[in-house]
Amino acid sequence: MAQKGVRVDEEKYCCPICLDLLSNPVTIPCGHSYCMDCIKDHWDGEEQRKIHTCPQCRKVFLLRPALEKNIMLADLVEDLKKTGLQAAPIDHCYAGPEDVACDVCTGRKKKAVKSCVVCLASYCQNHLQPHYDAAPLQEHNLIAPTKKLQQKICSSHKKVKEIFCRTDQQCICYLCTMDEHKGHETVPAAAERTEKQKELQERRQQIKQRIQDKQKDVKLLQQEVEAINGSADKAVGDSEKIYNELIHHIQKRSSDVKQQIRSQQETKVSRVKELQKKLEQEITELKRKEAELEKLSITEDHTQFLQNYPSLSALSESTHSSSITRCPQGYFKEVTAAVSELREKLQDILRDTWTNISLTVAEVEVLLSEPEPKTRTGFLKYSKEITLDPNTANMKLILSEGNRKVARMNQQSYPYHPDRFTDSSQVLSRESLTGRCYWEIEWRGRGEVGVSVSYMNINRAGKSVNCLFGFNDKSWSLYCDSKGYLFWHKRIKTPVSGPVSSRIGVYLDHRAGILSYYSVSKTMTLLHRIQTVQTTFTQPLYAGVWLSDDGDSAEFVKLK
Repeated sequence: MAQKGVRVDEEKYCCPICLDLLSNPVTIPCGHSYCMDCIKDHWDGEEQRKIHTCPQCRKVFLLRPALEKNIMLADLVEDLKKTGLQAAPIDHCYAGPEDVACDVCTGRKKKAVKSCVVCLASYCQNHLQPHYDAAPLQEHNLIAPTKKLQQKICSSHKKVKEIFCRTDQQCICYLCTMDEHKGHETVPAAAERTEKQKELQERRQQIKQRIQDKQKDVKLLQQEVEAINGSADKAVGDSEKIYNELIHHIQKRSSDVKQQIRSQQETKVSRVKELQKKLEQEITELKRKEAELEKLSITEDHTQFLQNYPSLSALSESTHSSSITRCPQGYFKEVTAAVSELREKLQDILRDTWTNISLTVAEVEVLLSEPEPKTRTGFLKYSKEITLDPNTANMKLILSEGNRKVARMNQQSYPYHPDRFTDSSQVLSRESLTGRCYWEIEWRGRGEVGVSVSYMNINRAGKSVNCLFGFNDKSWSLYCDSKGYLFWHKRIKTPVSGPVSSRIGVYLDHRAGILSYYSVSKTMTLLHRIQTVQTTFTQPLYAGVWLSDDGDSAEFVKLK
């Protein structure tokens, strides 16, 4: 309760919105108090934003707080009115967040009505009065109130910078145009602002477009993460299932071998024990007969001896134990050797296939393919060392230089192999091609040379044109000769223009479905390019070469 004679700061009981004494006061959750109607109007204006804030501390309330009259505060305001200590209605001369405040006011600052370019200060109506009353201050230059006054005043002439010098790209005062900026291209700052405002809007539109593009990229990245995770989980599950099947198969075979060994063991042991029993019975019979013969040998009755001797001396047919032989090396050692051989073969297969599996996993790529390189140095980052597979070489071809070079010559005497091309004079690489790869082929000869890529399951046998690179849906081939180039796929011929070169560069981005051929000399010239819109590679590819005439050759160049 305010006491008489005590100065009351009535501003403490004023609404921060209407600046009058609180009417029907309410206190919101952050602790600040307002007139009920004022805060309601404020929050009504924020309804479209779906948030509600405190006008003073800016605290956000996601749910609109319920308003209840602050009885104690209402009583205090009423007491102020009754005791006559109410001040006159608060005027609207106090500075808000967007206003220029008076630099002289203490406590709650009032709005500035002028700024002085000499004093470099802003003044409210009360504190500005000395500039009108004091003769020395009357000479000062007063301008409309402005923030950051010092930055807007020319340090040389103490004048407002109202002109923009396009030559030096800076704001200046009108006196600057007469000395250091004399002869420069100048315009009013407002006019320059208008021009820059147009550029600003264009920049904003560019930024907004880039934001939209980046947001799309972020969405794509999120989809890619989900795709990678899903694909990885499926691959892990599928791999685990396959390996479990292999383990189960090996365990089944192990159980079968174990059962066979035990069965053979039982059969052989049974036969041995049966023979052992016969021998033991024979030994018992022989011991009995030996005892009778001993007894007969000591009898003194000659007649009895001679009568009994014939029956006692006769021996039954003996089991010939001398025919029994032991296996000094062990009976089932061959089985162990056979299983060991199987283990070694499996280890070889697992080692070879693991290399392919590991490389395949390492070459898994995400997102859209990286841009195709622009320079040979860029291509060389993806260089792939390629060797040719003798088992695929046609009988008219001979390999050399560590199987990197192929030449067409007389008939060769290669052994039969199901992978060999029987009629087309062509050959495939050992290495499968996935991911991004680059290689170069140096060709020589008077005929045509086909620089190709192919799936492994291309037809190999017969004289059908279906076996030829580029004449089916399993291969792609650039045919080169001294006159130029032709590209073939699915028996469709595409003429290719470009500088004739004896060295052809091939770039493959398997995942993106990109295959590019380059003429390589001092520079690289793109000859032909296919990409996903035309084809999608569904299997690993293999590099191939086709030679038309005897004496023609092609070599996969070692790239540094």
